[in-house]
Amino acid sequence: MAKYSIGVDYGTQSGRAVLVEIGTGKEIATAVKPYTHGVMDEFLPNGKTKLENDWALQHPTDYIEVLETTIPDVLNQAKISADDVIGIGIDFTACTVLPINTYGTPLCLTEEFKDHPHSFVKLWKHHAAQDEANRLNEIAEARGEKFLQRYGGKISSEWLVPKLWQILNEAPEIYAATDQFVEATDWVIYQLTGDLKRNSCTAGYKAIWHKQDGYPSQEFFKALDDRLENVIEEKLASEIVPIGSKAGELTEQAAKLIGLNPGTAVAIANVDAHVAVPAVGITEPGKLLMIMGTSTCHILLGDEEKVVPGMCGVVEDGVIPGLMGYEAGQSCVGDHFEWFTENCVPASYYEEAEAKGVNIHVLLTEKAAQLQVGESGLIALDWWNGNRSTLVDADLTGVLLGATLLTKPEEIYRALIEATAYGTRTIVEAFRNSGVPINEVYACGGIAEKNALMMQIYSDVLKMDIKISASSQTPALGSAMFGAVAAGKERGGYDDIKDAAKEMARLKDDIYQPKQQNAQIYDQLFTEYARLYDYFGRGENNVMKNLKKIKKASVSQAKTEITQ
Repeated sequence: MAKYSIGVDYGTQSGRAVLVEIGTGKEIATAVKPYTHGVMDEFLPNGKTKLENDWALQHPTDYIEVLETTIPDVLNQAKISADDVIGIGIDFTACTVLPINTYGTPLCLTEEFKDHPHSFVKLWKHHAAQDEANRLNEIAEARGEKFLQRYGGKISSEWLVPKLWQILNEAPEIYAATDQFVEATDWVIYQLTGDLKRNSCTAGYKAIWHKQDGYPSQEFFKALDDRLENVIEEKLASEIVPIGSKAGELTEQAAKLIGLNPGTAVAIANVDAHVAVPAVGITEPGKLLMIMGTSTCHILLGDEEKVVPGMCGVVEDGVIPGLMGYEAGQSCVGDHFEWFTENCVPASYYEEAEAKGVNIHVLLTEKAAQLQVGESGLIALDWWNGNRSTLVDADLTGVLLGATLLTKPEEIYRALIEATAYGTRTIVEAFRNSGVPINEVYACGGIAEKNALMMQIYSDVLKMDIKISASSQTPALGSAMFGAVAAGKERGGYDDIKDAAKEMARLKDDIYQPKQQNAQIYDQLFTEYARLYDYFGRGENNVMKNLKKIKKASVSQAKTEITQ
């Protein structure tokens, strides 16, 4: 009798569960649940409390709804008994954090704080803590804190400490009421097992924790703010458990809620990008995986710890036990294209797409594919949502250069695609220049699966072959594999993620290969991109940040006038 594992992937807009057959990696059934509250970046659920610029919140009940909806759904689709499901694993966007009280209840679910913005989940792309991130980086650099180099020289506003510090600065009452600040991925596992444990992946990449050195010192946190001196003991004091471990087993209450059996093995929580690595068969150094969605995360394994400017982090055992896991990323990829179609495409294009029976992205991609490399005369910087790597600066914004009165939407669309490819090449070159080899490139996610033009452009820009995951839900497949590892070989699973990868990882047969003529032209265009990258990104021209300051002052003045 076949055995199965379930992987649950929590994305930016929805959560999805995949039922996977142990031994083959075959995906038997998939179910998706859009978040009821979506991403809250304008108002709280009460419809009255307006959020400021650069906020991005979520609601924790949405995460539980995903479990109670999708897991029974996949079991029903496949006509599989819960008796045959041996394990479950989950992954999450990160850093996505929330404050909870001593009972494990998110503060936004309490009567006292239900209408307070800081009581909700701060999504990974919540960038309103940039001031705190800037100050943290200044102090860490002045003190010569060695941890800073493990994060490419800068801690991002997306990470845990800046977000926590923002709460302390702007809502000390929320900070005081918080027993623990936790990653959403750890909180969901807490709901399943009844035991709060922090996974080593988010602790390492997002909370400045190190396997040998632990967290930064009390002296460092005190240098940030006297009130933060004991933050680790007071707000982050939970066991940190290595990736690939068993977090526990489903409680009676959780099992009843989601339709599985009590005692089912639960893997320690993980991150969406990192969990995808073994799902494409990567278990050794030199192979880069691009997880492409609303943003792109780049994950690479290495034998030793190296300093790479602008990387998001390097963590021992952070991805695969026994190896260094390097992370970099681009904050705006799918979001980039979505913004363009929602705000810059004329009605006639939508009418044409409807007449052809395709969505607007397919139409624009078809039109963009007819263009020759360099034909549009356009170049863009892919910073519509800030720059995660290699500049680590959420205050940077987008650029489109070369537009004329004859510029067409598909030309801009292609320029935006190319900009994200240039951003990836910048990251690849940063690793190579720092002594971390990249010999092969892999990609997964909806974009990698569906957009052949984009993947060919990436291959041409990188001048490398690109292998594509055969799974349309690669992170969920990876989580299911870790669920099988949590169950262990005795229950029909695996004792090691490398063993699971040998049997369950899947790649497509087709490989994107660079076209020499295109690659030569892209070399010229990338040279121009690199000039703009340095000019706007490294302080020579701070116009982007100046514009943000003017915008903030203007909005503040408008609010003042309204209240008077």
